[in-house]
Amino acid sequence: MQKSSKEIKQTVREHYAAAITTPRRGCCAPAQGENEASQAYTKSLGYTETEMEGVPTTITSFGCGNPVNMAEMKPGQVVLDLGSGAGLDLILAARKIGPTGKAIGLDMTPEMIEAANRNIAASGLKNIEVRKGEMEKMPIANELVDWIISNCVINLSPEKKEVFSEAFRVLKPGGRMMISDIVTNNLPTRLRNNLMTWAGCLGGAIEETEYIQMVQDAGFEDVKVVDKLVYDSDSICGLTGEGSGCGCGKNEVSQDDVSEYTGKVASIKLSAKKPS
Repeated sequence: MQKSSKEIKQTVREHYAAAITTPRRGCCAPAQGENEASQAYTKSLGYTETEMEGVPTTITSFGCGNPVNMAEMKPGQVVLDLGSGAGLDLILAARKIGPTGKAIGLDMTPEMIEAANRNIAASGLKNIEVRKGEMEKMPIANELVDWIISNCVINLSPEKKEVFSEAFRVLKPGGRMMISDIVTNNLPTRLRNNLMTWAGCLGGAIEETEYIQMVQDAGFEDVKVVDKLVYDSDSICGLTGEGSGCGCGKNEVSQDDVSEYTGKVASIKLSAKKPS
C-alpha cells in the first residue's frame, strides 16, 4: 500500500529525532558521540580539515556530500539550508558570507533544531538563525535568499515538486541552488512503500533524469549535475541497514537487493539558477 505524505513525514521526523538524541547510528552517519568515526565520515563527504577547524567536535553530518564547498557564496549574501540538521553546513555557510550575511536553517524536527542551536552557540557565530518548518511550505519571504543549499534531505520529501517550487519562490532573481542528494535507478515499488527505507534516504530517492526535470519544471535554468558518486555495495549497505550499515530501512531489504542495486544508487551535487 502506498504510504501517505503524513505517514512518511512522521516516520522521517521520528527517525532523525532518535538519531540525534540517542547513542546509536543515524542514517548514513556514525552514532552521536563517536567523534573519531564521525570525523572520518565527515571527511569522506568532502569536508576538508581547513573547513572543519573550529567546528564543534560533537557535530555530526547526516548528509551525502558537501554542498557548501561548491557554492560560490559572497560576503553579505543570504543563504538558506533546507533540512539543516545539526548545523554543520549552516556554520560553514555563515563563515563564507561573513557577519554582514545571514544563514538561515530550516528543519521540521525539534530535536535537530535544538542540537543545531547548541552547535551554533559553540561556534560563536552570530549570523545564523534556525527556523522550524517544512520544505514544502517554507516560512521564508519571497525573493529573500541568494543561495539555497541542501544535503541529502530533498529525497526524504514525498512532495518534491512543491519543494522546488518553494525554492524558486524564495530565491532572488539570479539566485542559485547547490544540492547534494541521492538518486536511484528503477527502485522497486515495495522499497518505495517501506517507511524505513524512506527514512534511510533510499525509498524516496528518484531517477536522476526525473530529478533534473523537476528542477527545470519549477522554473530553474542552467540545471546540471556537477559531481556524482556512484555507490558501491558498502555504501548501499549503509542506506539499507544490511551488514555493517547504519541501521536505516532494515525492513524488507535483502542482501539480494543490496547486490542488485549496487551501482544504481548515487550521490549527486546539482546546481541550478533562478533566471535574473
